[in-house]
Amino acid sequence: MHLGFSSMNTVDDPSPLQLAKTLEEAGFESLWYGEHSHIPVSRKTPYPPGGDLPEPYKKMMDPYVSLMAAAAVTTDLKLGTGIALLMERELFSQAKTIATLDLLSQGRVIIGCGVGWNQEEFENATNLPWQRRYLALKETVLAQRVLLTDAEPEFHGELIDFDPVWFEPKTQRLGGPPVTFGAMGPLGIRHAAQWADGWMPVDVAMPDVQQGVTDFYQQVRDFGRNPDDVEITLVVMAPVTGDLLKSYRDMGIHRCNIGVGMENWDKPEIVMPMIEEFARLIPDL
Repeated sequence: MHLGFSSMNTVDDPSPLQLAKTLEEAGFESLWYGEHSHIPVSRKTPYPPGGDLPEPYKKMMDPYVSLMAAAAVTTDLKLGTGIALLMERELFSQAKTIATLDLLSQGRVIIGCGVGWNQEEFENATNLPWQRRYLALKETVLAQRVLLTDAEPEFHGELIDFDPVWFEPKTQRLGGPPVTFGAMGPLGIRHAAQWADGWMPVDVAMPDVQQGVTDFYQQVRDFGRNPDDVEITLVVMAPVTGDLLKSYRDMGIHRCNIGVGMENWDKPEIVMPMIEEFARLIPDL
C-alpha cells in the first residue's frame, strides 16, 4: 500500500517546491492538492461538516500550477488532485492543462475529482445543471478521455456535445491520467463503480470500511468490470496509527492519503514534523 499526503495548498502552507521534495525524500508516493477557484460570500449552501467555513478555503492556490512546480523538483512523486472540481472549468482548456502537466511530469498525474458541495460556487462557474451534476461529471470525464485519445475527437452526450476537433497534446496513457472519484453517497459510489479508474472515500464517513470496500467492488463486478482495474484511495481522517494503516492495507486498499486534518489547516508549522513522523511507518506498509 502507498502513502500519499494531502494539502489545502494555501498561500500560508509550505510551498509546493519544499513540500514535494520533502515528501519524495521521506518515501511518500504522492502529493494531493484540492481545488476551489473561489468561495461565494453567500452561505446558502451550508458547510457539510457544520459550523463556520474554515478560513483556509479562501486562500487555496491553483492545484495544477502548484503540481507543476512540484513536478519540477521531483522525479518519482505522483501528483494528484484531491479533489478537482472538473465541471467548474472550461472543458477544452482544462483537458489541455491536465495533458500538459501529465506530459511534462512524464505520466505522474492522478486526477481525483468530485461534484463539489457548494451549489453557489458551482453555478457561478458553469451552466451545467446542479441537479444533474453526477451525469455532468461522468460526461466531462468521458469527453476528456476522448480528447486525450482520439486523433479527431468528438463527443455527443446529453449535457456535453462537440463535433470533431484537433486536440493536442495527448498523454502517455491513452485516455489521460487515471481518474478517481471522491464520492460517498449511493449515487456517487455507483458512478465510481461504473466509469471511474478509482474510488476515493473518506474512512470516518463509512460505518464499516471493510464492508464499504466489499460492497464497492461488488458493484464494480456488477458493471462487468475487473476490480483489479479500479483502485481505492482512502482519505484517512481517523487518528493515524501504524496499526490502522496496516488494517487498511490488508483490506486491499491501494493508497491512503493523510494530511494535517481540518482542525489544523491553519497551522502550517506542523506539516513538516508530521511528514517526518509518519514517514517512519512507510516501510511496514
